[in-house]
Amino acid sequence: MLAASKALVGVAARSLAPVEEELTLVQFRALLLVVEGRAPSPGELAEILDVHPSNATRLVDRLVARGLVTREIAVGDRRTLVLDATTAGRTLIRQVLDQRRRDIDRILERMGDDAQPVAAALARFAEAAGESADDAWRLGWVS
Repeated sequence: MLAASKALVGVAARSLAPVEEELTLVQFRALLLVVEGRAPSPGELAEILDVHPSNATRLVDRLVARGLVTREIAVGDRRTLVLDATTAGRTLIRQVLDQRRRDIDRILERMGDDAQPVAAALARFAEAAGESADDAWRLGWVS
């Protein structure tokens, strides 16, 4: 598992290379959480990232300044801020995840017949770790 995790970290790192001048790893993770709808507010982002709310606020400030996230006052509750990804933010996430999918697809193709059970096990692993079991994990290999 450690060797496999090292390989997956390598895939993730290579997929982030084109945007590393734009975003830190933490900023990318925060943007991904906003795009996925898992962090609809700065408070929820702080909770998921396990950081102090002021750190999450500064992180959101940076994403807003880069034009990747919007921050609006919630309708009906002026004390709550709502986060949403901009088109540029969604595009950036899609580009990075598409690159990851292509890289992982190539690895799984090289595995041949062994690929489907490995992909299925990794999808279950991701789910147990609290990650979404969306198409980014399934990659067409899990039935």
